[in-house]
Amino acid sequence: MTKPWTVGVEQEFLLVDPETRRPVPAAESVAQHAGSELDVQRELTPFQIEVATPVCATHEELVEQVRLGRRHLADAAFAAGARLMASGVPPLGESGPPHITDEARYRRMAYSHRKMLGGQGVCGMHVHVGVPDRDVAVRISNALRPWLPTLLALSANSPIEQAEDTGYASWRSIVWSRWPVGGPPPHLESAAHYDRLVGALVETEVLLDPGMVYWDVRPSSHVPTVEVRVADIPLTTRDAVVIAEVIRAFARTAASSGEAEVVDDVLLRAAHWRAARDGLEGLGVDPRTGGLVPARELVAELVGIAEAALDDAGALGVVREYLEWTRTGGSGAARQRRGLGRSADARDLVDLVLAETVGDG
Repeated sequence: MTKPWTVGVEQEFLLVDPETRRPVPAAESVAQHAGSELDVQRELTPFQIEVATPVCATHEELVEQVRLGRRHLADAAFAAGARLMASGVPPLGESGPPHITDEARYRRMAYSHRKMLGGQGVCGMHVHVGVPDRDVAVRISNALRPWLPTLLALSANSPIEQAEDTGYASWRSIVWSRWPVGGPPPHLESAAHYDRLVGALVETEVLLDPGMVYWDVRPSSHVPTVEVRVADIPLTTRDAVVIAEVIRAFARTAASSGEAEVVDDVLLRAAHWRAARDGLEGLGVDPRTGGLVPARELVAELVGIAEAALDDAGALGVVREYLEWTRTGGSGAARQRRGLGRSADARDLVDLVLAETVGDG
């Protein structure tokens, strides 16, 4: 069982051809080479592969397991003649239909949601935090709503598509927003309210099943966790661990706080869009006020709210050091853009991302 305030991370990756640096449908072979040592799963397209950490109690365990998952999958990809890449969208080529993973559920999605699946082979990171019960998960979801755009800005790592700068730090989140139940969730009254909404969406065939609730945060339907899905797949192990620790600490803080502030849905979606466009290096919309604020200031405020829980987890110094480093090192999106600017050959950018995927940042 997942205990309160433990954390687990699901990381989705792209598989690319070592010669063309374009996505390659190698997931089946990579999964076979990966074996059963770790929790490896296939995704919507055969260009993608996922690995999940076990439940982690300590910061040190989280670092070890995130790193292990990346290196294990990278080795399996190499054995399959492919390479593992941590980018929200492929900088070269496409990772969408006509190739869909040949499983019944994905075939049903292709039938029900049709052309919308085009280009949906994008990669994120999902963070599960152990909670006492699903009503606490809903309380955390409500408290996290105003901060989802800030987490998106912090994690943004998908600015380049088809060897061109999209103008967005997180193009993945824009692509993903096509789903009818994607982006920030509504303010929820309780776990029962969430279940009623999901039941109606399934009944009306907007969703095939509760697993298609793609909101940026949701209570898990099968384990006692709150699942935060807002992040792009981070470029490095270090990026991934910091984001996961901030989420865990905020969840722990929010669980013992009072009623969450209800922010306007229109402002929240505006903040989400602005975070996707400008990322960590730009301005963000504060959905509590509607004002523009440097994204770094919002990140600093978020960390300040979760400071005691971060300190208790032994991660406060790591998070602070990382945020200071990003002032010169930049977000994943900024590092990808710098890589694109250094060479006229976009394959060099892919090589940089491949190297960072298994690096510690």
